[in-house]
Amino acid sequence: MKRIINEVAVLGSGVMGSRIALHFANIGCKVYLLDIVPRELTETEKQKGLTLKDKAVRNRIADENLKSVLKAKPSPVYHKSYASRITTGNFEDNMNYLSNADWVIEAVIENLDIKKTVFEKVEQFRKPGSLITTNTSGIPVHLMLEGRTEDFQRNFCGAHFFNPPRYLQLLEIIPTPKTDPEVIDFISHYGDLYLGKTPVLCKDTPAFIANRIGVFSIMAVFKLKEELGLSVKEIDTLTGPLTGKPKSATFRTADVVGIDTLVKVADNIYKDCPEDETRDLFVIPDYVKKMVENNWLGDKSGQGFYKKSKDENGKRVILEIDTATLEYGPSKKAKFASVGAAKPIDDLKERLKALNMGKDKGAEFLKLLNYHVFKYASNRIPEISDELFRIDDGMKAGFGWELGPFEIWDTLGVERTIKKMEEAGFAPAQWVKEMLEKGVSSFYKVEDGKRKFYDIPSGSYKEIPGMEGFIILENIRGNKPVWQNVGATLHDIGDGILNLEFQTKMNSIGSEVLDAINKSIEIAEQDFKGLVIANNGPHFSAGANLAMMFMLATEQEFDEIDMAVRMFQKSTMHVRYSSVPVVVAPHNLTLGGGCEVALHADKVEASAETYIGLVEVGVGILPAGGGTKEMTMRAADHFVKDGLELPELQKRFMNIAMANVATSAREAFDMDIFVKGRDGIVVNPKRVIAQAKKTALDLADRGYTRPIEREDIRVMGRSALAPMLLGVYTFWKGNYISDHDKKIVEKVASVMCGGDLSQPTLVSEQYLLDLEREAFLSLIGERKTLERIQSILTTGKPLRN
Repeated sequence: MKRIINEVAVLGSGVMGSRIALHFANIGCKVYLLDIVPRELTETEKQKGLTLKDKAVRNRIADENLKSVLKAKPSPVYHKSYASRITTGNFEDNMNYLSNADWVIEAVIENLDIKKTVFEKVEQFRKPGSLITTNTSGIPVHLMLEGRTEDFQRNFCGAHFFNPPRYLQLLEIIPTPKTDPEVIDFISHYGDLYLGKTPVLCKDTPAFIANRIGVFSIMAVFKLKEELGLSVKEIDTLTGPLTGKPKSATFRTADVVGIDTLVKVADNIYKDCPEDETRDLFVIPDYVKKMVENNWLGDKSGQGFYKKSKDENGKRVILEIDTATLEYGPSKKAKFASVGAAKPIDDLKERLKALNMGKDKGAEFLKLLNYHVFKYASNRIPEISDELFRIDDGMKAGFGWELGPFEIWDTLGVERTIKKMEEAGFAPAQWVKEMLEKGVSSFYKVEDGKRKFYDIPSGSYKEIPGMEGFIILENIRGNKPVWQNVGATLHDIGDGILNLEFQTKMNSIGSEVLDAINKSIEIAEQDFKGLVIANNGPHFSAGANLAMMFMLATEQEFDEIDMAVRMFQKSTMHVRYSSVPVVVAPHNLTLGGGCEVALHADKVEASAETYIGLVEVGVGILPAGGGTKEMTMRAADHFVKDGLELPELQKRFMNIAMANVATSAREAFDMDIFVKGRDGIVVNPKRVIAQAKKTALDLADRGYTRPIEREDIRVMGRSALAPMLLGVYTFWKGNYISDHDKKIVEKVASVMCGGDLSQPTLVSEQYLLDLEREAFLSLIGERKTLERIQSILTTGKPLRN
C-alpha cells in the first residue's frame, strides 16, 4: 500500500514525546500531542475559578510540557512558528484525533501495563492501516502485542528516537514477528528521507543496539577509572573530541542524561541479559550508587560528576568529584604526553593511531577501553544484529561517535589489535578470528566508489544497503581527483558534475581554497556541466583564515591584505558569474567567508542543520568577501518589491552588526541569507551533496546562461545613513556596545548606504565591493581588532573590548 504521512499523533507529552512531536512539525506534519487529564487543580487554576471540567485544565499537562520543551536550548524546532502545527489534547476527550492520524507514536512512561492500556484505547480510535509505533527504549516490543487485533499487530513495531530528536540522527527500528515487512521498509525510508534519520534495524533485545553498546562503554570507563586511578577530567579529555566522541565525553554526558537514568538502563541490562558474558560489568560501582543515594544526579539536581560553584572572587568555576572521597575540587588540566603528541593531528584516524602508540597512562586507558568495546561489540553479533555496520551506525547516529567500534578497529588494524587484546586477556568473538583465517583483514572496504561490509554468514563483502541516495566523498577518494592542492580536492561525482571539497582545518578559507574555487570553475566551464561546493566534514566552513590575516596585520603588510581581500571578492564573484551553474551545499557551521561563498551561489541546497551568518563584526572587522555588498543588494531588491527602503536595509544591517547566526536553515530564509523560492533545505545531511548535484544538473539541463553583473543597486546615501548612525550612537550611549563596536558598525552602515551620497543613487556591485574592502583595510590594523582576533585564535572566543 502507498503510505503518505500528513497527520501524526504522539501519545505522551514528556520530554521525548514533545520533542518528537516538534520534529514532525519541523517537516510540515500536523501533529496531535495528547497526555493524561490532571486529577487536581493547581493554585493558579483555583484563583482563576477554573474547574476540572475546563479544557485549559484538562489539556494542562500536554500544554505545559510542550511550552517547557520549547524553551530548551538548543531549540527543538527549526522555526518558532512551527509549534503552531501541534494541537494538544488529552487521552479522555481527544482520542478521536487518532482517526485522522497516519502514524500513532506511543511515548508514555516506561511501564508495560500502562503502555498496554494506552494501546487498548488506540485500537478503539485508529484508522485501519495506520502505523503504530512505540518509543520504548528497552521494554521488549513483542510483549505489547497481547490482545491486539491482527491489523494492529501487522502495522506495529518499535521506532526508538534518541533525545533530542532534532539533533541525534538515530532511529532504531524494532520489528516483532507479526510486523509486516512493508512497514519496516516504509519507516526506514521515511525516517531517512523525511525525518533526516539514520534508520538502524534492531533485534528485539534489551536496550536494542546503541544503548546496549553505549552504556557498556560507559560502564567500562567506570571500571577503568578505578583500576587506573584517573580523574573525571582526565577521562573526559580522553573520551571527547580527541578520540572522535562528543564534547560532553563520558562524565559530562552522564550528568546531562541523568546518572539515575544511566543506572536504570545498566540495571535493566544486568537483569535482562543473564547470558551476557560481560554481565558483571553492568554492576553499578559503589561510588555511583552513593551519588544516586545523595541525589547527585547531574544537571537535574545541580551536581553530579561536575558541580558549578564560585571561587573566593565570585567567579564561576566548575568542580569535579573525587570518586574515592566523594568530595568536589577544582578540575586539573589533563597532562599526557600521548595527548600532546596526538592533538595537533587533524585527521581522526591518524590521531587514533598515534594515541594507540602511546606508552603513558592515558594511552593505556584508551587501549583497554578499545579492547573492552571491541570484544563486547563482536560478541553481540548475532544477538543484537546480524550485520556489523548496524552497530557502527547506531553508535555514530545515537551517541555522536565519529567512528563506530568496528571502524575504529579497522583504523588500528584488526589482526595487530587482536594480538594485543589477547595478550591483555580480551578474546574477541570467534567469527573475527575466522574472518582473518579467510584472508579478510578488515571489516569494511571501498570498491568502485561503494562501501562494503564484511558479511559474517557468507564470509564475503556486501554493499551496505540504503546508500543509493548518498554521495559520500570518502568513498571516492581512492579515485584520481580531477584536481587538487593542499587545501581542497576537486572530485568528479558523475553525470558531468564536479564537487569541490575544502580540506583545511575547520575548512577555513585561505589562498589555497580561493585558488581551488577559481580553478574548479575554470575546469567545469571547459569540460563539465556544473559545480557543487560541499564536503562531508563536521562543518562546511568556519570562515576566512584569521591566522593568516592576523600575521599580515601584525607585520603591517597592508598591500598583501588588500590583495587577499581582492582575491576573496574575485572568487565569490566568480561563483556568481561563471558560465556553469554553481550550487553550494552548506551544513553545520557556515560562518563569515563560508557564508559569503553560499551567498553568491546560483542556488543553495542546505542541510536543515545549517548555522550560518556574517559574524565578522564580532572579530573586529566587517564582511568583505562580498557579504556586505550582497546584503545591501538584497535589501535594494526588496525596496523595489515592497517600497520599505529603510526598514529592509536596517534589518540586514542589524544582522551584520549583531553578528547574528541562523540556528537552522529555515531561520536563514528569514535573514535573507537563503532566498525564498530559489534555495532548498535537505533534512538528512547525508543527502545534501546528492541533492546539490541533482540541482546543478537541473540548472544545466534547462539551459544555463551566465548572469550579468549588477549596476542597478539602489543605495540610499545620507537619507538612510543619518538614522542608522543615530541608532548606533544610541546603543553606544546606553553602554550596549563598546567604542570599537561603534566604529565597526558605523563602517558597516556607511558601506550599506553607499557611502556619503547626498541622495539615493544606483551603483554597481564593484562600487560596493570597493567600499567593503576600504572599510576592511581601515579596521584590520586597529589594535583592538588584533586583540579580538588573537583572542579567537588562542581561546576560541572574541574579546569584548
